[in-house]
Amino acid sequence: MPYMPTELPAPNPTMDERPFWENCAKQRLTFQRCADCGHYRHPPTPVCGKCRSTRCEWGDAPEMGEVFTYTVVHHPSHEAVKPVLPYNIAVVAFPELNGVRLVSNVIDAGPDDMRVGMKVRLVWEEHTAGVFLPRFRRA
Repeated sequence: MPYMPTELPAPNPTMDERPFWENCAKQRLTFQRCADCGHYRHPPTPVCGKCRSTRCEWGDAPEMGEVFTYTVVHHPSHEAVKPVLPYNIAVVAFPELNGVRLVSNVIDAGPDDMRVGMKVRLVWEEHTAGVFLPRFRRA
């Protein structure tokens, strides 16, 4: 059973985000990296915030990350999430990638289990046919 209901809208990527979601469809988590200075960034942008280069490439993320911060949602923002309340929203950091962060969920952690600094491992969840979302489990 998916962590979040499939009735929620699927991602609708911008031109800059399209490679991220295309790689997710292959169950491959990647982040945009400056082709000149190597700085990772997320969400994807057309210009590097560190050196202002417009050249970019995509690099694989490690399977392990850590919870940078989180919140536990008790009030539904969409009708479809009412049955899964409460749920967590976690910001997962990847220290090896200059701290780049991804908003996701820790699917095996209840509200009282969540901790800043908790080590997590990447897992994939199929949202709808061919749309895979990066989620995390406690490591």
